[in-house]
Amino acid sequence: MVKIIIIIAFVAIIFSLGSALFHLVKHEKQSKKTVKALTFRIGLSILLFIFLFIAIATGLIKPHGIGSRLHQQPENNQKTSSKSDLSIRQKKALP
Repeated sequence: MVKIIIIIAFVAIIFSLGSALFHLVKHEKQSKKTVKALTFRIGLSILLFIFLFIAIATGLIKPHGIGSRLHQQPENNQKTSSKSDLSIRQKKALP
C-alpha cells in the first residue's frame, strides 16, 4: 500500500512537471498555468518527503541501502565496543 502511494506521487510529480513544460513552451509569455503547475509539483514533492520521513520513522518502510547500517546495530559490535571502551579507560587511568 505504501509503495503504491509513493509511485502515484512520483507519477503525479512527473505529470505536473510535464504540464509546466508544455505551458512554458506553448505560451511564450509568463503563464500562470506554468507557475501553478510548478507550485503543485513543489507541494507534492514536499508532501512525499514528509510521508517518506514518517513512514521510515514508524517502520512502515525499512531502509536497506547504504544507510541501513546506521539503523541496525548488531549485538556483537556493542559487546566489542564496550570491551574496547573498558581498555581505553584503564589505559587513561594508568599514570
